[in-house]
Amino acid sequence: MAEVKQKGNTLNNLKQHALTAISYLIPIVVAGGFLLAIGSLMGGALIEDFSTSWGFADTLYTMGSKILGMLPVVIGVGIAFSIADKPGIASGFLVGLISILMNAGFIGGFIGGYIAGYITLYLKNHLHVPSWAEGLKPLLIIPLISCFLVGMIMFYVLGTPISAFTAALENYIRGLDRTQTLMFGLIIGVLSGIDYGGPINKVVYAFLLSLQAEGINEPMAVLMLASMVTPFGLTMMYPMQKIFHKNVFSRTEVETLKTAFPMGVCMITEGCYPIIFNHLLPCIISTGIGAGVGGALSMSWGCASPVPHGGLFAMVTMTNPFGWLAALLIGSLVFAVVLFCILKPVDKDSVIDVDSHEEAEINMNDIKIS
Repeated sequence: MAEVKQKGNTLNNLKQHALTAISYLIPIVVAGGFLLAIGSLMGGALIEDFSTSWGFADTLYTMGSKILGMLPVVIGVGIAFSIADKPGIASGFLVGLISILMNAGFIGGFIGGYIAGYITLYLKNHLHVPSWAEGLKPLLIIPLISCFLVGMIMFYVLGTPISAFTAALENYIRGLDRTQTLMFGLIIGVLSGIDYGGPINKVVYAFLLSLQAEGINEPMAVLMLASMVTPFGLTMMYPMQKIFHKNVFSRTEVETLKTAFPMGVCMITEGCYPIIFNHLLPCIISTGIGAGVGGALSMSWGCASPVPHGGLFAMVTMTNPFGWLAALLIGSLVFAVVLFCILKPVDKDSVIDVDSHEEAEINMNDIKIS
């Protein structure tokens, strides 16, 4: 029993370090992705020689490209810092740079971050120095030794295999035929949606970031869609109550929809939690089906997003944005139909009448900026 508990704690710690690093990563990825996409829309290109002429669009494209090119460094630093605190920053930074140099990419930074972090943590806990050198230990001795060890491991042990795996994965995904693309989109959609931003979603997100770093942007569009199916689908269910004369939302749940949909537009699922937790299993089943259908359609139609967040606001950066929107609406409708059929009618007294005009109108004059 103790061994099982220890394994569980170890897995939880590994997951928490990854989630911490991804939380650092998201704003960097979003900023870089939007800069790259806007620059690309304006006809920009990467500036490789500053002695030649270049324009404003080129600067945006170059800034975004350079930010996204440093993702292995960011994830490596984030994981190593989460494990070993400040002494882990140097070795995590080095891991990311070596991953870029050896074409090990995001996966190299991800795996290397754990190696850098735990080597540094071991040195922190077990390396003993004379009292006069204690001040140098976190600033010089540990970073130097950890960087040396991590560099040797990456250059001589892990860098080449990870690089080969990354290249094989990229070639495999680029070589998928239509049937395989549909299935891949369906799987990504289901896994991205069923735990509503939880650990499964975060693992898939990290994997898709590694693909995005190699220029494969279609799977990320699927994840974005899958994260929005639930709030959009729940909103579609509201008018279905009147059409089919079946009330499935309580008064509290209807109030929840007023915030869930705007948050869903921004790709934030948390606004749906009060409804999801009231009908957990039916919602998970419906989300899996709806997100799977939407994801399969999105992949099949070649929808791609260079930006890993932003919801509908990211549409301007996408390849085939209207195809992606259609896939989102179809997946959301499938979710709505499945959940509407599963749920039983609620007590009439707990339902807000969809024809009622008693609810106060929204007064925009109440919004003030002070």
